[in-house]
Amino acid sequence: MKTKILMVCLGNICRSPLAEGILKSKLNDNTDVLVDSAGTGNYHVGDPPDSRSVAIAKRYNLDITNQRGRLLTAEDLKEFDHIFVMDQFNYDDAIELAESDAEKAKVKLILEEIFPGENVDVPDPYHRGDQGFENVYQMLNEACDVISDKIQKGIY
Repeated sequence: MKTKILMVCLGNICRSPLAEGILKSKLNDNTDVLVDSAGTGNYHVGDPPDSRSVAIAKRYNLDITNQRGRLLTAEDLKEFDHIFVMDQFNYDDAIELAESDAEKAKVKLILEEIFPGENVDVPDPYHRGDQGFENVYQMLNEACDVISDKIQKGIY
């Protein structure tokens, strides 16, 4: 049975596509894990990732150009085993879609992986320029190291 992991941000064009691409790269084509991403807002459904996310990914030898924005659905909370959100707003939106405590338990701030109990958000880099994208990449890379390690150890 595949482990299914979903990365979630607001528009699914900046943070969550990076998180999806980073985690996929760390899993070395592990076919027992499905990684996807979605957004809590419908602003960019069908759109490719932001060009700055594509550029920062490319800088680290990742290709996220084939990803397309999609909207988080109630079905995602049923289908995915782990749902990593980028900030408290995304968390609240995802929890609103949950139909059970079990579904709510799947939703977690991604930076809880490196800052447990601190409720740290991944800042939205959309209005922060290139350095904002670099900072977000570094945060997500570190969190995805932990997630990948947990997958390898069978924790996730």
